[in-house]
Amino acid sequence: MDISHLVIQLLVALGCAIIASILVPRQIPGQFVGLLAIGLAGVWLGEWGYQLLYLRYGLNHEILNWQIRSVPIIPAIVGSAIVLYTVTAFLRWGRYSN
Repeated sequence: MDISHLVIQLLVALGCAIIASILVPRQIPGQFVGLLAIGLAGVWLGEWGYQLLYLRYGLNHEILNWQIRSVPIIPAIVGSAIVLYTVTAFLRWGRYSN
């Protein structure tokens, strides 16, 4: 991985986290740093999930193949939405269980 790929991955992660925060309207902990962390985790989860579905079930659709420098966009958005929902659900659960 070179620097340009890392910068593209960070920008895609940030964009996907912003889109995920629009799809799942929750308050993001840590503002910008939290948004970036959720985006990076979402990109990783989306890439992993897409590879799993591709290898096990042969899922290969044109929309799922939209990429920017080998970072898939749609799986990254879905992964970011899942991570955002999970993180905020656990934080809310922890706040109310005290």
